[in-house]
Amino acid sequence: MMASFRQVSETRKSQAALSNGASPSLSRRFPEATHPLDARPQRALVHGVTMNRNKREKEYYSIDVGDSTFTVLKRYQNLRPIGSGAQGIVCSAYDHNLERNVAIKKLSRPFQNQTHAKRAYRELVLMKCVNHKNIIGLLNVFTPQKTLEEFQDVYLVMELMDANLCQVIQMELDHERLSYLLYQMLCGIKHLHAAGIIHRDLKPSNIVVKSDCTLKILDFGLARTAATGLLMTPYVVTRYYRAPEVILGMGYQANVDVWSVGCIMAEMVRGSVLFPGTDHIDQWNKVIEQLGTPSQEFLMKLNQSVRTYVENRPRYAGYSFEKLFPDVLFPADSEHNKLKASQARDLLSKMLVIDASKRISVDEALQHPYINVWYDPTEVEAPPPAITDKQLDEREHTVEEWKELIYKEVLDWEERTKNGVVRGQPASIGAAVSSGPAQHHPSASSSAPANDASSSMSTDQTLTDTDRSLETAGAASVAASAATASGPVGCCR
Repeated sequence: MMASFRQVSETRKSQAALSNGASPSLSRRFPEATHPLDARPQRALVHGVTMNRNKREKEYYSIDVGDSTFTVLKRYQNLRPIGSGAQGIVCSAYDHNLERNVAIKKLSRPFQNQTHAKRAYRELVLMKCVNHKNIIGLLNVFTPQKTLEEFQDVYLVMELMDANLCQVIQMELDHERLSYLLYQMLCGIKHLHAAGIIHRDLKPSNIVVKSDCTLKILDFGLARTAATGLLMTPYVVTRYYRAPEVILGMGYQANVDVWSVGCIMAEMVRGSVLFPGTDHIDQWNKVIEQLGTPSQEFLMKLNQSVRTYVENRPRYAGYSFEKLFPDVLFPADSEHNKLKASQARDLLSKMLVIDASKRISVDEALQHPYINVWYDPTEVEAPPPAITDKQLDEREHTVEEWKELIYKEVLDWEERTKNGVVRGQPASIGAAVSSGPAQHHPSASSSAPANDASSSMSTDQTLTDTDRSLETAGAASVAASAATASGPVGCCR
């Protein structure tokens, strides 16, 4: 049995349905994380191209982290590996300027080919623009190289969270925590959509949480050119949460991300992956075996070769949602907030619809009775990020051109911080809840598997070797931190 959840002392606005409640917290199985300082001007180190070599070298130091060498600013100390994925290696560190723990991601070989270079540019540009409490915050960007010719390494400094959603999935959550986590996912997705960013690759390892139930989305998903269709040779990546329209190489709309949230919600309810396909074709088969073969109206929207394949598959009737998600899988109905298994199942049935034209939208999901008890206009309708590069996904360049564009973005960040102005974050970033009338949620208890944290990771069987090492390292980091209570853990990629 796990220790009781800590009571949340912060406050937030709520609807009448939550007149006596506040945002729920997650378990103490995650070490307590210190809240970040309010954004304020800090002395920033200047390392522009005009700086002489000796001065620049004095600002950096190198340290071996696993199989990689990190060359970082001296303000970052106590580096510890917390994972490695296809896109980078991540360490936790202590930032002496901001007086807080952070995560430092070193992009893995960002200039080895056009795909890696484009993804690195896209991630950096979007992270610089997006600013929402449910999207991971970018705190710093730097490179130890002093010229474009030498430029090879990009380091992104981000907020450090306690764990990723893979671990939370293994907990026995009550309706309050489940619905609040889903609400935050939808808020973050809506904010991305407001900037024209459709994720298309949401999954538990891309979503991180703190023990106070704060949730943030890490990754910005697939660039349009990175999507793969059913009959294309797929990359070996997690596909359990990808919508049918992505798997089948169809056109898509904003509610493509709602499917992913539905798959994540289903996994949180069941404790196991809903559609564990081994490749794109098997993924599609897993979907139709459970939900049934879609209508002819949907099939007519497919590319001819894909439609021929799909039509030649055995036809499945599928199962009702009452059979897929019986009451026994859900927590007890909430008397306090009137949240029920029937509401959660209804939301699942509206999210997990193969035909996107009949699937619930993000806005509709936010108004669903299982979600809207948390509705706060300041969170749902936050000002959209200003993405200046409207053709970001369509742009194509050589590796050298991408490299120059990324270098300019890094220099732009340095230029903005060299006068001692660090990019400000809204007060809500890193905070558990927004301000509002004082409302306290009573302490609660929750149970989880009695085994250690390493066994509570995702059971994803289609991860690449580097992704799998991230899960392993993340689990080891959680286990070590739980044993020593020495500080927060994170799992970024």
